[in-house]
Amino acid sequence: MANKKSISHWRWMLRIMGWWYIPLIGFVRPRLVEINDESLIVRISLRRRTKNHLKSMYFGALAIGADVAAGMHVFYFCNALGVQPKFAFKAMNAQFLKRAQSEVRFVCTEGQKIKGFVELAIKTGERQNGWVEVLAYDNTNEQVAVFQMEISVKIS
Repeated sequence: MANKKSISHWRWMLRIMGWWYIPLIGFVRPRLVEINDESLIVRISLRRRTKNHLKSMYFGALAIGADVAAGMHVFYFCNALGVQPKFAFKAMNAQFLKRAQSEVRFVCTEGQKIKGFVELAIKTGERQNGWVEVLAYDNTNEQVAVFQMEISVKIS
C-alpha cells in the first residue's frame, strides 16, 4: 500500500501539527527524515531548547521524538485508507541506555503492526490498543534509548 503523498507533504503535516495542535512538538522542532509503509525516522537536534543541565538531550524531548515516530505512522495509514483517527498514547515505557549528547534519530520499524491496528479499528468500529517499539540513536549510531508505546486508535 504505497501512500501517494510525498515526504515534503508529511513534513508540512508535522510542522502544522506542532504549530496548531501540539505546541510542544513545535517547540522541539522534530524533522521527518523518512516515512514509508515499513518505517518512520524522525530527528531532533540537540540545542538550547532540547538540552538539559548535563548538556545532553532532555528526557522530555526524547519522549516527544518517540511520540512523533510512532504517532505519525497512524496518520500516514489513516490518510492512505481515507479515514479520520481518534488517536492517543495510552502508556509508555522507556529505557535510557546512555546520555544523548548529539542529535537523536527516532526509528519506528513497526509500520505493518500499526497498519494492522488501524485496519482492525476500521473493521470492528471499536478502539484498538497495541504496543510498538521506537529506538533512539545518536549521531555515532549508538542506541541511546528504547521506548515501548501503547497506541490507542479509534476510527470516527
